[in-house]
Amino acid sequence: MSESRNVLGGELRACSYDPLTGYFRDGSCLEDEGDAGTHVICARVTEEFLAFSTARGNDLVTPRPGMRFRGLKPGDRWCLCALRWLEALEAGMAPPVVLEATHERALDLVPLEVLKAHAFDSSPSRESP
Repeated sequence: MSESRNVLGGELRACSYDPLTGYFRDGSCLEDEGDAGTHVICARVTEEFLAFSTARGNDLVTPRPGMRFRGLKPGDRWCLCALRWLEALEAGMAPPVVLEATHERALDLVPLEVLKAHAFDSSPSRESP
């Protein structure tokens, strides 16, 4: 994975090991010519996105034990198809993106400014109690 870069130009970080994601099911949003869906955007899925995806024919919620897939729940990180993320964006349902774990190949389809505008902020809150 050391050769793969994220959209910020740094080393591609893992997206999720639980649930295990990625085209290669290795936890990372690595790109591959065989991946027709271009699953390179690491997103923190939301209830709205999961419902949107199911309505579009891609049920990510229902467990499929035979495929070792427990089904996603809101808050899970998952490597999404770049075009599905764009479709969700146009519908106002795009989940937040984990920039450090999103493969630079996403930039072929989505401008960096758009990804940054939908970035997941994992930093601790700075609000006073």
